[in-house]
Amino acid sequence: MPRVKQICCIGAGYVGGPTCAVIALKCPHIRVTIVDLNQARIDAWNSPDFNLPIYEPGLEDVVRQARGRNLFFSTDVDKGIRDADLIFVSVNTPTKKSGVGAGFAADLNYVELATRRIAATATSSKIVVEKSTVPCRTAESMRTILDANSKPNARFDILSNPEFLAEGTAIDDLFAPDRVLIGSLQTQEGKEACAALSEVYQNWVPKERILTVGLWSSELSKLAANAMLAQRISSVNALSAICEATGANIAEVAHSIGQDSRIGPKFLRASVGFGGSCFQKDILNLVYLSESLNLKEVAEYWKQVVTMNEYQKRRFSKRVVDTLFNTITGKRIAVLGFAFKADTGDTRESAAITLIRDFQQERALVNIYDPQVESNQIWADLNEASPDVPLETIQRQVTICSSALEACKNAEAVVIATEWAEFKTIDWQAVYAGMNKPAFVFDGRLLVDADKLRSIGFKVTVIGRGERL
Repeated sequence: MPRVKQICCIGAGYVGGPTCAVIALKCPHIRVTIVDLNQARIDAWNSPDFNLPIYEPGLEDVVRQARGRNLFFSTDVDKGIRDADLIFVSVNTPTKKSGVGAGFAADLNYVELATRRIAATATSSKIVVEKSTVPCRTAESMRTILDANSKPNARFDILSNPEFLAEGTAIDDLFAPDRVLIGSLQTQEGKEACAALSEVYQNWVPKERILTVGLWSSELSKLAANAMLAQRISSVNALSAICEATGANIAEVAHSIGQDSRIGPKFLRASVGFGGSCFQKDILNLVYLSESLNLKEVAEYWKQVVTMNEYQKRRFSKRVVDTLFNTITGKRIAVLGFAFKADTGDTRESAAITLIRDFQQERALVNIYDPQVESNQIWADLNEASPDVPLETIQRQVTICSSALEACKNAEAVVIATEWAEFKTIDWQAVYAGMNKPAFVFDGRLLVDADKLRSIGFKVTVIGRGERL
């Protein structure tokens, strides 16, 4: 079995950066180099003040311990490939925006470019590991490219090692994973490559938590896991609509069903909708895969999970308009939170983007506060959400604020879009004093004490909670 002494990770983003930083920390005998063509991103990873390009609790501490010892960040992709025994391919696989499968299929352009770069550069045999979330049988395409373009004496074994990280808890997830999944071809060479990667993880992960399966099962398992989790969220959000119509309380309903050991309590928290880089993308990928296999009913089943998520966002923004006397034109709405969830700066597919776009279309004025998301990211996301509206027009309607209190000043309503812990401890008495009356709070994350806010004077609307007694 080959021993892994040097690892290269192609892609210094949300997956490759934290994953390989933890590998370097836990495996001081292995040299880990993370490479990326984006100079600004690599500069941020190497910044003297550790102003890292992504926010993740605990990540800075990991990088501080390992960087310069056996963890390195570089734009020299070719050297990283040549020196490595094992290469993680951890590049972006966004949903295609045009061409065949647009809106559903994964765009594998970056995966193919990385694979071709490996084939062109490698002068010795390598283990190549899919870390990106990819459609089933992508490894087959990678193998075809590598075999067709490889140099003499350079052979490649391909593994699938999908990540199961939750943003906001990624470092904890890496330190103590539920499982590490490694897929390989069931050949002697494939099993030896699988054992080599397994040995790396065994430096800190118990062997019984490392699952070795077939290559195609591993690829599909990642899509399936995210689809099942998103399905739970859409299911509880569908129930939240029934709760609002009947006077039931979704928090009580979710707690009740979560006590059933067959169901369990996780991912049963109603909200304004799921976001992030994975759930929607992976479900749409599964839909496209099902359709391409002529499994129409299967595709329709999974598509409904995304349909329900979009419905939940539309339903929430409509409830804001309806409650504010059927018009928010010229009214100021404070949106607290822009990241798709707490404890991350990631805004991809964030529900806040959809809500703010809806409020803009109703000609409201919007104040935004988020403790982690940079202003330029907010403007880029809002501009992409409304491509026909000039950025200057958006900036006349939207103001980015430096605190929750500032965002709420002179507002008609407060919308809680992200479950940041600090929103629980806001001085709501001061917020109320600075708002126009009547002052409304719309809690899209089941975060605040509604009764306490009502005692201050707020009109409070909580997602999944009906007003009937």
